[in-house]
Amino acid sequence: MDTHTLQNWFDTYKEVSLFGRYITLDHISPLLDLLSLKTEIEQIGFSENNASIHLIKLGSGSKKLLFWSQMHGNESTTTKAVFDLLNFVTDVSNDLAKTILEECTIYIIPILSPDGAKAYTRLNFNQVDLNRDAQQKTQKESVVFSKLVKRIQPDFAFNLHGQRTIFSAGETEYPATVSFLSPASDLERSITPSRKIAMEIIAKMNMVLQQFIPNQVGRYDDGFNLNCVGDTLASMGIPTILFEAGHYSNDYDREITREYIFYSLITSIECITTTQITGDRYKDYFSIPENRKCFYDIIIRDVMLKGENVDIAVQYSEELVKKSVKFIPKIVKIGDLQKFYGHREIIGKKRTIYNENVTVEIVPEAMLLKFHLNSELFLIESTKS
Repeated sequence: MDTHTLQNWFDTYKEVSLFGRYITLDHISPLLDLLSLKTEIEQIGFSENNASIHLIKLGSGSKKLLFWSQMHGNESTTTKAVFDLLNFVTDVSNDLAKTILEECTIYIIPILSPDGAKAYTRLNFNQVDLNRDAQQKTQKESVVFSKLVKRIQPDFAFNLHGQRTIFSAGETEYPATVSFLSPASDLERSITPSRKIAMEIIAKMNMVLQQFIPNQVGRYDDGFNLNCVGDTLASMGIPTILFEAGHYSNDYDREITREYIFYSLITSIECITTTQITGDRYKDYFSIPENRKCFYDIIIRDVMLKGENVDIAVQYSEELVKKSVKFIPKIVKIGDLQKFYGHREIIGKKRTIYNENVTVEIVPEAMLLKFHLNSELFLIESTKS
C-alpha cells in the first residue's frame, strides 16, 4: 500500500479527542454515542465492577473480523488506533472503506477491561489477568468474551495489546516499536493452516511497516499457554494475530506508535478484503526478528561508584496520579551494561558518582532522580503525559 496514502489517511482520520496513555470508558463514551448514529453498538455485558462492555459492529460482508483492545487496562495505544480506524471505515466517501464494509463484518470491543483501564492496571477489578483466564473463565469479562466468540464465530481474530519499553527487535539497538505474533495452537507450536494465514497477514504488515520504521518490528515469543486468549483461539483453528504496541524514541505518550498501529490495522483489513489468503507465503513471517529485552529507559554509562567503573540503568515506572499517567525514574540495575541500550544515554567519562548523592526527590507534579558526576548535577525528571 502506498505510504503517502496511509500517512494522509492517518492525518485525516486520527481521533484527536484521545491522547496519551490514560484511556478509559469515560473518554470513549462520547465517541460511542456519535458512532451509534452511524452503526450498531451493543452493550454485551458488564465488568466485575459493573462497568459496561461494548461491541461495535460494522459492515455486512461474509468475512467476520473480531478486534478487542485493553484486555489489559494499561495497554491503551491500540484503543486509540481503533478509533482512528473507526473514523476511516465510517467515511462513506472512502472507496476502500466502502469495499471493506461490503466484504467484511467487523466486530470491535474497544475496552474489554474497563475497570483495569480506569485504575490503569494490567489486572481487572479482582486483580485477575484476563489474558490468563481463557479456560477457567472465572471473571465476568472472560465470560462475555467467550460468549461473543461462540456467537459470531470469527474468521479472523485481532488481539490488541501494548508492551514495555524494554523490548528490542532482536538483540539489536532497535526498539520493538510494533510487534506481532501468530499464537501457537499446541505445545509443539505446530504450523497449522490457520497459523499460516495469520503469519501471511503479519508478513504483509511487516513489509509495509519496514518502509516507515525499518528494523523496528519484532516477533513475539510463541510459547504455548492455553490459558491465554490468543492461544485458545488458535487452538480452535481461528487465524489469530497479536499486536503489541511498543516504544518509539521519546514517544512515551505512544502517539507515534499509534500511527504505526493504524497503518497495520488498515493493511491487514485491506489484505483480508481484497486478497485470497492461502498461507502459502507464511515463511516471510520468520524473517521478523524475535523480541529480546535489550533496553532500559536510561543508561548512565562509564561512571565510578564506590571505586568501581559501572553503568547504571534507570527504568520508568508508570503511576496514575490524578487521572494522569506519570513516568517515575527508578534505578533498577548497576553493573556492566554494555550488552544493553538506553532510550536515553548519559556518558559519565569515568567521573565519580557518589552513592549518597543519588537521591529521589518529590517536587510538585513530578519526581526527580538527582545525582552528581563530580560537580555536575544531573536531574532526570519524570516524563509527562
